[in-house]
Amino acid sequence: MNIRVVIAEDQAMVRGALAALLAIEGDIEIAGQAQNGREALELVAQLMPDIVLTDIEMPEVTGLELAAELKRRHLPVRVVILTTFARAGYLRRALDAGVSGYLLKDAPAATLANAIRRIRAGARVIDPELAAEAWTEADPLTDRERQVLRYAGEGESGAEIAERLSLSEGTVRNYLSEAISKLGANNRTEAARIARQKGWL
Repeated sequence: MNIRVVIAEDQAMVRGALAALLAIEGDIEIAGQAQNGREALELVAQLMPDIVLTDIEMPEVTGLELAAELKRRHLPVRVVILTTFARAGYLRRALDAGVSGYLLKDAPAATLANAIRRIRAGARVIDPELAAEAWTEADPLTDRERQVLRYAGEGESGAEIAERLSLSEGTVRNYLSEAISKLGANNRTEAARIARQKGWL
């Protein structure tokens, strides 16, 4: 029985290359392709694949948010993160979201195909170098602080963030202040930069 895979990747060329490489494998079938996490959620609900292979940073819904939502919905699909970001913070959040695999894009195609087979069989496959680093420094941010800081780092004002998240401006200021303090930053821009570097955004 073929392993059915949905690929979520916002870069069309990378998405196409991944699909072509995996389709060569006799036991892997590309069930669908999505350009962001929101599309991937819809595809998973329709197609019920075995595996979702997803990037982390995508518009609308990130790969980590996708994994967390699939876990929340108790859907019987395993999530594999494939990313260029060798950041321990991302891996910790991915594991918290219940992912079954975390691999880097510079891994050989055969490594990815074998990982998909092992994950389908119930194993968890994590890039070994990252696994060693993942527990060195804890993420101090709450989910809400992370959300507010991400939008602030993209240049949105307190009023815009408040409207987007249905919060008061005062609450947004409090979240930003907490995040800045926890990260030892001087302002929201520096806090967002530090958090992004560590994989916490």
